[in-house]
Amino acid sequence: MIWLTWRQFRGSATMMAALLVTLITVLALTGPRLVSGYSAGIAACTQDGTCDRFFDRFFDEYQLPFMAVSLVVLILPALAGLFWGAPLITRELEAGTHLLVWNQSVTRGRWLAVKLGLTGLAAMTAAGVCGLAVTWWSDPLDKSAVPDLALMAPLVFGARGIAPMGYAAFAFVLGVAVGMLVRRTLAAMALTLAVFVAIQLAMPLLVRPHLMPPVTAAFELSKTNVDGIGVRNDETQLVHIGLDSAVPGHAGAWVLSSDLLDPSGRTISGSDTRGAVKTSTTSGPCAPPGAGGGQGMDGCLVEINRLGYRQQATYQPLERFWPFQWIETGIYTLLTVGLTWFCFWWVRRRLS
Repeated sequence: MIWLTWRQFRGSATMMAALLVTLITVLALTGPRLVSGYSAGIAACTQDGTCDRFFDRFFDEYQLPFMAVSLVVLILPALAGLFWGAPLITRELEAGTHLLVWNQSVTRGRWLAVKLGLTGLAAMTAAGVCGLAVTWWSDPLDKSAVPDLALMAPLVFGARGIAPMGYAAFAFVLGVAVGMLVRRTLAAMALTLAVFVAIQLAMPLLVRPHLMPPVTAAFELSKTNVDGIGVRNDETQLVHIGLDSAVPGHAGAWVLSSDLLDPSGRTISGSDTRGAVKTSTTSGPCAPPGAGGGQGMDGCLVEINRLGYRQQATYQPLERFWPFQWIETGIYTLLTVGLTWFCFWWVRRRLS
């Protein structure tokens, strides 16, 4: 049975191995240069305090390959479900070859166990090797990325660490289970993709933010958490503040919400987290360019902080990256075990 399964699977396995070897070779050749460039830049920028500008230049230079390798890791589990999981049983059912095997000395349970074990292990190994290799390669870029692409950000988190192994195992068994139910390869592939994508979207939106209680704290306004200030030169005397998805002193944190608080602690409402602060715009630190007393963004932020305005942020700190990886992988492992049990129950009781 193992030999037969390998004969059916060896073509796609060989292709996947070739792609992985190519990817790992490219990462191994370019990774040391990436690390040395980051180390040299950090050593230089710490001397004159220009590390923020270095991070921007460094990440912009490698942003395209950063996005490309992250996308590869994100897509790989879905491909395992589509092209390995969904057709694994449906092609046997469509051709009727499963009945021939069952009439020999092979039981239904052993037939399914070999197929799931051999192919599923290959899917997990491929996703795990790819995810860990990209995690090593992208480490300097993860340290210098903008907040929306930081290590804890939803788009990046799923392409790092051990989580891709959990995704691949779940997607593969999901494809097998769906194939058993619909018994048509193309329909099983389409349904597997739809369900897997829905779960992958629901996880960072509904589940991951609550894997651990998030931290809520108030911070003074600075260039770290403010992405712009707009001064209105009219009688309203309003300064519009745009809050960034970052918090001071917690680089790489995943900010779940960010609000502007007035001196009494009430949230200042506004679209896109923009708040309006009432202060003097005709003179003083927040005066527009050309007006008397204007001191630019730095001086205006000092004045706004003096008035008592603060950022209130709810976030998951970067230190929780690996605990989140283990917890989320455990959740997908439980889902995989549940689907595997369903597959064995279905093939013994309902499939014929």
